[in-house]
Amino acid sequence: MSRDGLLVDSHGRVMRDLRISVTDRCNFRCLYCLPETEAAFNFYRGRWAKLPKSTPIVRQWAPRSHILTFEEIERVVRLAVQMGIDKIRLTGGEPLLRQELERLVEKLARIEGIRDLAMTTNGFHFEQKAVALRDAGLRRVSFSLDSLDRSNFLKITGRDGLGQVLTGIRLAQEMELHPVKINAVIIKGINDHEIEALAEFGQQNGLSFRFIEFMPLDSARVWLRELVVPAEEILARLQRRFDLRPVVRDRSSETARRWAFAGGSGEIGLIAPVSQPFCGHCNRLRLTADGHLRTCLFSLKEHDLRSPLRSGASDDALKAYLQEVVWQKEARHHIGEPDFVAPQRSMSCIGG
Repeated sequence: MSRDGLLVDSHGRVMRDLRISVTDRCNFRCLYCLPETEAAFNFYRGRWAKLPKSTPIVRQWAPRSHILTFEEIERVVRLAVQMGIDKIRLTGGEPLLRQELERLVEKLARIEGIRDLAMTTNGFHFEQKAVALRDAGLRRVSFSLDSLDRSNFLKITGRDGLGQVLTGIRLAQEMELHPVKINAVIIKGINDHEIEALAEFGQQNGLSFRFIEFMPLDSARVWLRELVVPAEEILARLQRRFDLRPVVRDRSSETARRWAFAGGSGEIGLIAPVSQPFCGHCNRLRLTADGHLRTCLFSLKEHDLRSPLRSGASDDALKAYLQEVVWQKEARHHIGEPDFVAPQRSMSCIGG
């Protein structure tokens, strides 16, 4: 279960990446994650008749007392880094809803051994927090941007916030939080008509633009395989429009296959968990805001870390527990297979 104290699973994969949800709350209500309004559901049903006539909206936010403190997160990260984790990403929900997030960033930035300290955000509040986060030690930031059309952005996210997100992206570039990455979840009939425009936006602004296949992680349980736009289809369309050159991966565990724009700046990446699973090289763990470890984005089982943290467990005991949990990491997910069961919690609660 251990290779020189590293976090190794039963399939020989060494964990290097820990994604930490600092809150399960989000100020957006994206169709692929937390659709909240009857209008949003009608928008779905109007396009796809296979959806059930009635889909309940269930919200079960974690009580504040269950949310890990900054000190608890710092302790987990410090131990995980001692066991080989070198990449930390802060997520949510929407991480910028967590008050004084810069204090956590400052704590983590002081931990020796972290190669990459990044954050994923919807960008709505980034302008207010950007300087404090950079000064605290944040090195990189990724933004979610599923549409460049204000009306479509509103339909997808439930919020009229495109201007704020674009401002946040520009600010991150000015502050040299490079590379600035942009994530777009592509859904057939919703925003697949914008694929070329999104890529051009990345090219013109020197961004690393990621196209992500629609995954079954929405709270409304409306995911259907036919709503997925396969990565190969996205690539074929982009290659007809742009001169793209393959980029060699820095690590085999990278989720994105990447292409650079010939003769220009920026690049595009394709993340294809549905059509081209990359489980064989997965080196990720996820820590939910309420202190549960997940060994796969689609895990049906979570491992309670909050209880031992708060019951006086020693560092050695916590390390042994981490090793035990990692050893149980799934070989792969089962999206699209007959026995696939979606996790109970949506992406907002799991942490991206």
